[in-house]
Amino acid sequence: MSLFNQILNAIDNPNQQANPSQLASIVSTVQQLSNNANTDASTIQSVLSVVGKYARPALQQKRQADGEQQTQSFVNQYSGTQPSTQAVESLFSMPQIQQLVQEAAQRTGLNAGMIQSMLPILVPLVLNFLQTGADAQNPQGSNSVLSSFLDSDQDGDVDISDAMKLASRYLNP
Repeated sequence: MSLFNQILNAIDNPNQQANPSQLASIVSTVQQLSNNANTDASTIQSVLSVVGKYARPALQQKRQADGEQQTQSFVNQYSGTQPSTQAVESLFSMPQIQQLVQEAAQRTGLNAGMIQSMLPILVPLVLNFLQTGADAQNPQGSNSVLSSFLDSDQDGDVDISDAMKLASRYLNP
Protein backbone atom coordinates (compact mmCIF):
# COMPACT_ATOMS: atom_id res chain seq x y z
CA MET A 1 0.00 0.00 0.00
CA SER A 2 1.35 3.44 -0.87
CA LEU A 3 2.29 5.99 1.75
CA PHE A 4 -0.62 8.21 0.75
CA ASN A 5 -3.09 5.32 1.05
CA GLN A 6 -1.75 4.72 4.55
CA ILE A 7 -2.32 8.41 5.33
CA LEU A 8 -5.87 8.30 3.91
CA ASN A 9 -6.60 5.23 6.03
CA ALA A 10 -5.30 7.13 9.06
CA ILE A 11 -7.58 10.09 8.22
CA ASP A 12 -10.55 7.71 8.00
CA ASN A 13 -9.66 6.11 11.33
CA PRO A 14 -10.78 8.26 14.29
CA ASN A 15 -8.26 6.42 16.47
CA GLN A 16 -5.34 7.90 14.52
CA GLN A 17 -4.02 11.47 14.56
CA ALA A 18 -4.29 12.21 10.83
CA ASN A 19 -6.80 14.81 9.73
CA PRO A 20 -7.40 16.97 6.67
CA SER A 21 -6.19 20.14 8.43
CA GLN A 22 -2.83 18.46 9.13
CA LEU A 23 -2.49 17.63 5.43
CA ALA A 24 -3.59 21.16 4.51
CA SER A 25 -0.91 22.71 6.71
CA ILE A 26 1.76 20.49 5.10
CA VAL A 27 0.59 21.37 1.59
CA SER A 28 0.40 25.07 2.52
CA THR A 29 3.94 25.02 3.90
CA VAL A 30 5.22 23.42 0.68
CA GLN A 31 3.43 26.12 -1.32
CA GLN A 32 5.01 28.84 0.83
CA LEU A 33 8.43 27.28 0.37
CA SER A 34 7.97 27.13 -3.38
CA ASN A 35 6.88 30.79 -3.44
CA ASN A 36 9.88 31.81 -1.31
CA ALA A 37 12.23 29.83 -3.55
CA ASN A 38 10.58 31.23 -6.68
CA THR A 39 9.95 27.72 -8.01
CA ASP A 40 6.96 25.42 -8.42
CA ALA A 41 5.59 23.10 -5.75
CA SER A 42 6.65 19.99 -7.68
CA THR A 43 10.30 21.04 -7.30
CA ILE A 44 9.91 21.31 -3.52
CA GLN A 45 8.08 17.95 -3.56
CA SER A 46 11.10 16.45 -5.32
CA VAL A 47 13.35 17.80 -2.58
CA LEU A 48 10.95 16.30 -0.01
CA SER A 49 11.30 12.97 -1.78
CA VAL A 50 15.08 13.12 -1.39
CA VAL A 51 14.67 14.07 2.29
CA GLY A 52 12.38 11.03 2.67
CA LYS A 53 14.94 8.82 0.96
CA TYR A 54 17.54 9.82 3.55
CA ALA A 55 15.08 9.86 6.46
CA ARG A 56 14.07 6.23 5.95
CA PRO A 57 17.44 4.62 6.76
CA ALA A 58 18.12 7.18 9.50
CA LEU A 59 14.80 6.33 11.18
CA GLN A 60 15.34 2.60 10.59
CA GLN A 61 18.68 2.88 12.34
CA LYS A 62 17.06 4.83 15.18
CA ARG A 63 14.37 2.15 15.49
CA GLN A 64 16.96 -0.61 15.55
CA ALA A 65 19.07 1.16 18.18
CA ASP A 66 16.35 2.72 20.36
CA GLY A 67 13.20 0.75 19.63
CA GLU A 68 9.81 1.47 18.11
CA GLN A 69 8.54 3.67 20.94
CA GLN A 70 11.61 5.94 21.00
CA THR A 71 11.45 6.31 17.22
CA GLN A 72 7.78 7.31 17.45
CA SER A 73 8.67 9.73 20.23
CA PHE A 74 11.35 11.26 17.97
CA VAL A 75 8.83 11.67 15.14
CA ASN A 76 6.30 13.24 17.53
CA GLN A 77 8.90 15.61 18.95
CA TYR A 78 10.20 16.94 15.65
CA SER A 79 7.21 16.77 13.31
CA GLY A 80 5.43 19.92 12.30
CA THR A 81 5.44 22.85 9.92
CA GLN A 82 7.83 25.07 11.88
CA PRO A 83 11.58 25.15 11.18
CA SER A 84 13.80 23.02 13.42
CA THR A 85 17.54 22.82 12.90
CA GLN A 86 17.60 20.41 15.84
CA ALA A 87 15.40 17.99 13.88
CA VAL A 88 17.89 18.02 10.99
CA GLU A 89 20.91 17.61 13.26
CA SER A 90 19.23 14.87 15.34
CA LEU A 91 18.24 12.83 12.30
CA PHE A 92 21.25 13.22 10.01
CA SER A 93 25.02 13.34 10.32
CA MET A 94 26.88 16.14 8.55
CA PRO A 95 28.02 13.81 5.71
CA GLN A 96 24.40 12.65 5.22
CA ILE A 97 23.23 16.27 5.07
CA GLN A 98 25.88 17.06 2.46
CA GLN A 99 24.90 14.01 0.37
CA LEU A 100 21.21 14.83 0.67
CA VAL A 101 21.74 18.46 -0.39
CA GLN A 102 23.95 17.44 -3.30
CA GLU A 103 21.46 14.83 -4.55
CA ALA A 104 18.51 17.22 -4.21
CA ALA A 105 20.42 19.96 -6.06
CA GLN A 106 21.27 17.57 -8.90
CA ARG A 107 17.69 16.31 -9.12
CA THR A 108 15.99 19.70 -9.01
CA GLY A 109 18.53 22.24 -10.24
CA LEU A 110 18.01 24.32 -7.09
CA ASN A 111 21.01 25.94 -5.47
CA ALA A 112 22.57 23.71 -2.78
CA GLY A 113 22.63 26.60 -0.31
CA MET A 114 18.91 27.15 -0.81
CA ILE A 115 18.21 23.45 -0.23
CA GLN A 116 20.33 23.44 2.91
CA SER A 117 18.43 26.47 4.20
CA MET A 118 15.12 24.63 3.58
CA LEU A 119 16.07 21.47 5.48
CA PRO A 120 14.93 22.81 8.90
CA ILE A 121 11.44 23.10 7.40
CA LEU A 122 11.48 20.03 5.14
CA VAL A 123 12.60 17.49 7.77
CA PRO A 124 9.73 18.37 10.17
CA LEU A 125 7.31 18.18 7.20
CA VAL A 126 8.43 14.65 6.35
CA LEU A 127 8.12 13.69 10.03
CA ASN A 128 4.68 15.33 10.11
CA PHE A 129 3.58 13.05 7.26
CA LEU A 130 4.91 10.07 9.19
CA GLN A 131 3.17 11.13 12.39
CA THR A 132 -0.28 10.90 10.80
CA GLY A 133 -0.60 7.21 11.64
CA ALA A 134 0.02 7.66 15.37
CA ASP A 135 -2.66 6.54 17.80
CA ALA A 136 -4.78 9.53 18.88
CA GLN A 137 -5.10 8.30 22.49
CA ASN A 138 -1.57 6.91 22.81
CA PRO A 139 0.78 8.92 20.54
CA GLN A 140 3.74 6.78 21.65
CA GLY A 141 2.00 3.61 20.54
CA SER A 142 1.75 1.91 17.17
CA ASN A 143 1.90 4.05 14.02
CA SER A 144 0.82 2.36 10.79
CA VAL A 145 2.17 5.12 8.51
CA LEU A 146 5.61 5.17 10.14
CA SER A 147 5.78 1.36 10.18
CA SER A 148 4.80 1.15 6.53
CA PHE A 149 7.40 3.78 5.62
CA LEU A 150 10.19 2.01 7.55
CA ASP A 151 9.27 -1.49 6.44
CA SER A 152 8.83 -0.71 2.75
CA ASP A 153 10.67 -2.51 0.00
CA GLN A 154 13.56 0.00 -0.05
CA ASP A 155 13.46 0.27 -3.82
CA GLY A 156 14.92 3.77 -3.54
CA ASP A 157 11.63 5.35 -4.58
CA VAL A 158 10.39 7.27 -1.56
CA ASP A 159 6.87 8.34 -2.36
CA ILE A 160 6.77 11.49 -0.19
CA SER A 161 6.55 13.50 -3.40
CA ASP A 162 3.68 11.35 -4.68
CA ALA A 163 1.93 11.66 -1.32
CA MET A 164 2.25 15.47 -1.52
CA LYS A 165 0.72 15.55 -5.00
CA LEU A 166 -2.12 13.29 -3.93
CA ALA A 167 -2.67 15.29 -0.74
CA SER A 168 -3.01 18.46 -2.83
CA ARG A 169 -5.58 16.77 -5.07
CA TYR A 170 -7.39 15.30 -2.06
CA LEU A 171 -7.70 18.73 -0.46
CA ASN A 172 -8.59 20.58 -3.70
CA PRO A 173 -10.80 18.25 -5.76
